[in-house]
Amino acid sequence: MTEISRRLAVALLLAAAPATAQAPPAPSSPPEPAAPAPAAPEAPEVPSAPPPPSDEVTVLGNKASRATGSAHVLRRAQLDRQRYDDPHQVLLTVPGVYVRGEDGFGLRPNIGIRGAASDRSKKLTLMEDGVLFGPAPYSAPAAYYFPIMARMRAVRVIKGPASIAYGPQTVGGSIDLLTRDIPSEREGMIDVGVGQFGFTKMHLTYGASDERAGFLIEGVRLANSGFKTLDGDPGADTGFVRNEWMAKGSYALALGGPATHELGLKIGYSDEVSNETYLGLTDEDFRASPYRRYATSHGDRMEWHRTQIAVTHRATYPGGFSADTTAYRHVLSRNWTRIKSLEGASILDTLARPTVGRNRIYYGVLTGQVNSTGDDDRVLFGPNDRDFLSQGVQTVLKYKARTGPVEHQLEYGLRFHYDEIVRNQSEDPMRSEGGRLVPSGVAPRITDNNQATTRAIALHVSDQIGYKRLLLSPGVRVELIQPEYIDRARNRQNRRSYQVVAPGVGGYLALTRDLGALAGVHKGFSPAPPDSSGTTKPEESINYEAGFRYDQKRVRAELIGFFNDYKNLTDICTFSNGCLAQNLDRQFDAGAVHVYGAEAFVEATIRATEGLGVPVRATYTFTRSRFRNSFTAQDSFFGNVVAGDELPYIPRHQASGSVGLEAKQWGFNVNGTYVGAMHLTRSTGA
Repeated sequence: MTEISRRLAVALLLAAAPATAQAPPAPSSPPEPAAPAPAAPEAPEVPSAPPPPSDEVTVLGNKASRATGSAHVLRRAQLDRQRYDDPHQVLLTVPGVYVRGEDGFGLRPNIGIRGAASDRSKKLTLMEDGVLFGPAPYSAPAAYYFPIMARMRAVRVIKGPASIAYGPQTVGGSIDLLTRDIPSEREGMIDVGVGQFGFTKMHLTYGASDERAGFLIEGVRLANSGFKTLDGDPGADTGFVRNEWMAKGSYALALGGPATHELGLKIGYSDEVSNETYLGLTDEDFRASPYRRYATSHGDRMEWHRTQIAVTHRATYPGGFSADTTAYRHVLSRNWTRIKSLEGASILDTLARPTVGRNRIYYGVLTGQVNSTGDDDRVLFGPNDRDFLSQGVQTVLKYKARTGPVEHQLEYGLRFHYDEIVRNQSEDPMRSEGGRLVPSGVAPRITDNNQATTRAIALHVSDQIGYKRLLLSPGVRVELIQPEYIDRARNRQNRRSYQVVAPGVGGYLALTRDLGALAGVHKGFSPAPPDSSGTTKPEESINYEAGFRYDQKRVRAELIGFFNDYKNLTDICTFSNGCLAQNLDRQFDAGAVHVYGAEAFVEATIRATEGLGVPVRATYTFTRSRFRNSFTAQDSFFGNVVAGDELPYIPRHQASGSVGLEAKQWGFNVNGTYVGAMHLTRSTGA
C-alpha cells in the first residue's frame, strides 16, 4: 500500500539576511565540478565554469543534460512538490527504475534498475553524499537501512557507463542521495505534517555560516499507527516511529599557498521501532481482507539504531586540480523479533496450501483459531539479531588538461573499505493459546552464530574527452576483494580473494545546440557475498545503451534503449522473498539472462502568465526479459524456471506523470503512476 497523507507545512525563516544581500558562499557546500554552459553545436566542452549553485548536480563533472550516459537528477524543487517520505514514490518518477512495496511506507525499500533484482535494493550502489550507506555493502548488501528522504536536496540516479565510478554494484546502476547544504546565511525551517493512519511528521533545520566556517543541524521524526488490522486486537499499533538527526560542520583552513583547503564533518544518529512482520496471508484471506494480520504476529517487532560519521578534506588548486578525501564509519545494530516458522511445517507451504492435510491445523494455530496441542504445531519465535559495520577511506582526484584542441577532464578514485555483519539468531518454541504466543517450556536454541567480513580496494579511472561536438568518456573500475566467513555454530571458516576489472565507455554527440545522441557500453558487476563454501561466483553482465537527449531552457526530453546481457544473474536469498531458513543469505545463480527495453522521459515548465508556471513531467519504461536456460532453483525468488520465462517482479510497462500550477509563494501538483502486470515465481506444477 502507498502512504497517502494530507499535510500542513510551515516554513519559518529565522533571522535571515535581506534578500538583496550578497551572502558569501557556504563553506560547507562542496564545490561540485563545474557544469558547462549549454553547448554550441561545435563545442560541448569539458566543464570549466565557476562551481554550480547548490541546486545544480553533476555527473562525472557534467550537467545531466550533457552526461555521456543515462543519468537523472531529481532536484529540490521536484522533491518539495510532493514531499514524499517513501523513497519508492520518489524513485518511481525515474525511467528504468522499478520498486516493490513491502510494508507500505518504504521502511526497507526494494529498488531495481534495468533488470537488477529489486529485493532489498541489494543490486544497486547506494550512497549518501558519495559515500556508501548500506549496512554492509559487500558482505550483506540488503538495504535494511535507507535515509529519510526529507533530508535530501537532490537524488542522482546513474544507469549508464558512468556507474563504474560508483561500485561495487554496477549491474543496474547507482543512487546517490545528496543531503541539505549548510546555508550561506543564518536560517532555519520547520516542516510539520499530519495524515492518515495517525501519521505525524516533524522536520527541523537550523544553520549558519560566515566566510570561514558553517554548520547545519537537522532532525526528522516520522510516526504512524499503521493501516493493518490485527486479529483479536483491531486497535493495535502496526505502525512505526523513526528518528533521524544529522549535524554538519565545515571550516576553511588558512594554510597559505595557491590552494584552498576545507575540512568537513558530518555526524548522524538514526533509530526505528516498527511493529512489522514477515507473516503473510493465504490467497483467500488476502482477497477477503488484504490488510489483515494473524493474531500470532502480535509480538513481531523490528528495532534498530545507527550512527554515522564522515570527515572530509577538500583541496582545490589553480588550474583545475582538486582532491577530495573522506574517512567514514557507519554502525548499525538491528533486532527483528518475529515468527520464523512452525516446528513441524513450513509457513510458506502452510499459507500456500492451508486446506491440505495437517496444514489445516497449522493454519488454525497461526490465525489463533486453534491452540497448539503437540510438539509439531509449536510456533518458532525469536530474534534475528545482527550488527553491521561499514568503514573506509576514499579519495577522488580531478584534473583538467588540454592537448591541442582536445580537452580532458580526468578523474581518479581510490577506496579502502571494510565491512562486516555479525549474526546472532535464535528461536524459541512457543505455544499458541487464544491467538497469543506463550512459553512452551522448551529451551530456546541458537540457529545462527556467524560473521561475514569483506576487505576491498577499489580503483576507478576515467577521462572525459571533449573535441568539438563530441564528448567521450572511457573508464575502468578495478576491485580487489577479500571476503571471509566464520560460522562459529558449525565450526566452519572460509577465506578467499578475487579481482574484477570492469571497463566502460560512453559518448555524447551534439547534433544541434539542443539535441544530442548518446551511446555507451560497460561491464556490470555484483560481488559475491562471503559464504561457507567459498565457491560462489560474482554476477556479471555486459550492458549497452543508446538514445537521444533534447535539452532546451524549459524543456528536457530523452529516449534511450538498453540491452543487458547477463552472463550469470544471481540472487541472495532473504526471508523477505520467501527463503527457507536453511538458505538464508546464500547466493543462487540463474545463469544467462537477457534484459532489454526503452526509457522515455520529458520534463517542461510552461509559462501560463507572468509569475505563474505549469510544470509537467512524464516518464515511461518498457522492459522485456528472458531466461536463456531452464532450471529448478532452491531460491524461491526464481522458483522453477523454463527457458524463455521473464524475470520476476519486473513490469513490462511502467509510467508516471505529474502536472502542477505554481507561483512564487504557492503551488499545486497532481501526480500518478501506472505499473503493469509482471511475472511472478513459477511454482512446482504451475
